[in-house]
Amino acid sequence: MIINTNISAANSSRLLSQSSTMLQNSLARLSSGSKIVNASDDAAGTAVALRMNAQINRVQAANDNIGGALSFNQTQDGFLAKVGNALDRMSELSIAAQDVTKSSSDRSLYQQEFSQLSAYVNNVATKDFNGVSLFGGSTLNVTIDSEGGTFNMTGVSLSASVYTTATSGDVSTTAGAVAALANVKLAISQLATDRATVGANATRLSFTSDQLSVLKQNLQAATSRITDVDIAEESTQYAKWNILVQTGTAMLAQANVIPQSTLKLLQ
Repeated sequence: MIINTNISAANSSRLLSQSSTMLQNSLARLSSGSKIVNASDDAAGTAVALRMNAQINRVQAANDNIGGALSFNQTQDGFLAKVGNALDRMSELSIAAQDVTKSSSDRSLYQQEFSQLSAYVNNVATKDFNGVSLFGGSTLNVTIDSEGGTFNMTGVSLSASVYTTATSGDVSTTAGAVAALANVKLAISQLATDRATVGANATRLSFTSDQLSVLKQNLQAATSRITDVDIAEESTQYAKWNILVQTGTAMLAQANVIPQSTLKLLQ
């Protein structure tokens, strides 16, 4: 029997230290809700989760871009709907001005309204959305994914000759009304095409937005499996390490008492 080296106490101390470390780690995971509190907990998992989180943020940014583009499209379509109403009324005025029972003064009144509607259409052509021209006709490149891919959103121009020709019409004479009607009908046909273009852009962007939402959800689920702690499982581990710390403490105390038995040999 020796007293300088207490192997039992050393073993108990080592095991108690290990149990205490595991208990502290379990407490950290339970309090943070994350399986990875420090990079050393899962080095590979930390790297994978870091990349996924970065991609999730990029996907959200792309989806925000698409949301802005959709708002742009909706604003375009709202204005075009009103322009359509104006052109419809202009075509109606062009027909009314061809009535042989109308006097020149009557046609002048028709022309007055026709001019105001034309001015409205020309004014809409100058509108913008957050500083970006709504009807400049330029193709806009919308970023639609986390890698910077773009969708070329076809532009619409209300400054096209088919519109300017229609808005420069004059229904103050019968002949002018006939020509104005032909031009307005062409403008209405072009407007139908332009609204279809805007609608197609919006449909494509909506599908892409839904796709990004699904991608983001799946990336979040994958990241969760790597980083989020299972509370039920971890609470079981916590109970285990807590018991081991308590028993280890008791056994270390017992191991430290054993050398005292040597005193009986010296009596």
